[in-house]
Amino acid sequence: MTRRDFLAAAATAPAITHLPEAKSMSPPFPIVDTHQHLWDLSQFKLAWFDPKTPDGMILGHSFTPKEYAVATRGLNVTHAVYMEVDVVPEQQQKEADYIVELCSSGKTPTCAAVVSGRPNSDGFAIYVKQFKGHKYVKGIRQVLHVKGITPDYYLDPKFVKGIKYLGELGLSFDLCVRPAELPEHAKLVDQCPGTRFILDHCGNGDLKHTPAQREQWKKDMAAIAKRKNVVGKVSGFIASAPGRGKWTLDDLAPVVNHTLEVFGPDRVMFGGDWPVCLLGVEKYADWANALKTLVNDRPEEQQKKLFHDNAVKFYGLPI
Repeated sequence: MTRRDFLAAAATAPAITHLPEAKSMSPPFPIVDTHQHLWDLSQFKLAWFDPKTPDGMILGHSFTPKEYAVATRGLNVTHAVYMEVDVVPEQQQKEADYIVELCSSGKTPTCAAVVSGRPNSDGFAIYVKQFKGHKYVKGIRQVLHVKGITPDYYLDPKFVKGIKYLGELGLSFDLCVRPAELPEHAKLVDQCPGTRFILDHCGNGDLKHTPAQREQWKKDMAAIAKRKNVVGKVSGFIASAPGRGKWTLDDLAPVVNHTLEVFGPDRVMFGGDWPVCLLGVEKYADWANALKTLVNDRPEEQQKKLFHDNAVKFYGLPI
């Protein structure tokens, strides 16, 4: 598909008419976005997307704090936790330095960060030790659902040792995984009881799952949620929609509701996953308002925990 064909298809796509406006929360409260991506392609190299693909056409340019401010306007997103963007390994320190400077500036909502790291790399212990007790860096992530990475990789003793060390430093580790490998990641969690884990994107519950796959995902989510050192992030799975805006609230509800049920109200956090969420929505507000609508009948206290309070507590945010 050429860029012209893609844009033409987008222009003729039906508008999202299935998304009712979320009821206003009373009283309104601020939102902490625990999954904010930013990248400046003039500074950083992202080897994980091809700008020639349809996804690359959406994501293949810079997304900076300026664009984030526009994307979240009117949604009361007052604070954000930056999530690493899988830069090439040689730029990991540069990415960390960049985001720490942004957090310390106080000029944007970004107030904390989860930075990139490779727990099985030879210099990992030295690299992460600098973040012990850090004011802004709260955790580490390595995306594990990429080609070439199998359970043998992240269950290797060297990788496990690196994850255990994070716990010793008071740092968390984000699990960004294939849904079929949730049981294998539960094995990793079991070997690292002193480390806190965040399961990104509802365990990547896929909107294109068959009924059998969905049932297996539900079973595996319930199992990993039994580990009390794991929290669930209600984020980015909407990127698995068969196309931008090609979903309904009924499509989202089973993934959201099951995640909230198995983790409980005290171990869930909202994440925008912008701009990657744009693979499934036209704009950030579509995802945020869909989630608000889906949880609107839950007690207000639980809504506040999901959108704000749990993130403040988990990351120790000074707000």
